Amino acid sequence: MLRWLRNSFLTGIVIATPLGVTVFLVISFVGFVDRVVKPLIPERWNPETYLPGEFTIPGLGVAIAVILLTMLGAFAANFFGRQLISLWERIVDSVPLVRNVYGAIKQIVETVFSGTQESFKEVVLIEYPMKGLFAVAFVSAEGRGPVKDKLGDDVIGVFVPTTPNPTSGFLLYVSRADTIAVDLSVEEAAKLIISFGLVTPDKLPEDTQDAVAGEIADRVSRSEDR
Repeated sequence: MLRWLRNSFLTGIVIATPLGVTVFLVISFVGFVDRVVKPLIPERWNPETYLPGEFTIPGLGVAIAVILLTMLGAFAANFFGRQLISLWERIVDSVPLVRNVYGAIKQIVETVFSGTQESFKEVVLIEYPMKGLFAVAFVSAEGRGPVKDKLGDDVIGVFVPTTPNPTSGFLLYVSRADTIAVDLSVEEAAKLIISFGLVTPDKLPEDTQDAVAGEIADRVSRSEDR
């Protein structure tokens, strides 16, 4: 009976925790956007002005922000909008510190939201931070420019995330030959990292697991020989 109660309690925690955290984050985000956007709405255009008492409309700021961003995107797509944005970027480029911040943020946002990018489509293992230790990494891009000239044609950029926060990490350049391909999706690898390795991907066929384990053993053996 006690074992059943304990297992039921733990099962309830497993079910309620992700649901509760998700609801909390959504509510916090909606509340944050509402607090930022609502004060910017003129009182005569704010629907809450005409409501009785202290009644508010949850998510009104989010809805208005979505509408404004959609209108901004439509405006930027026409000729006049493109010319105005081009003028704005030329002005920003003339300010030394601001142009660096603006350019970096713009490049990151374009990379994240662009559907044509091939970044973070492949999961590999690399020997890091030393020989014999292997870390999960995401292939970010092929080596280009001066990096490719100095390190060789087969160099690639990989992002090594930290645990349990995969949004921070290290950008490393390694030879493609020094990586071990792993048959995992980016989502599965992210779960592995966030969970400290507790949520292990069990979808790998046995022959793939044996191949990866054999390649790791061979590299460790070669490192010891050297």
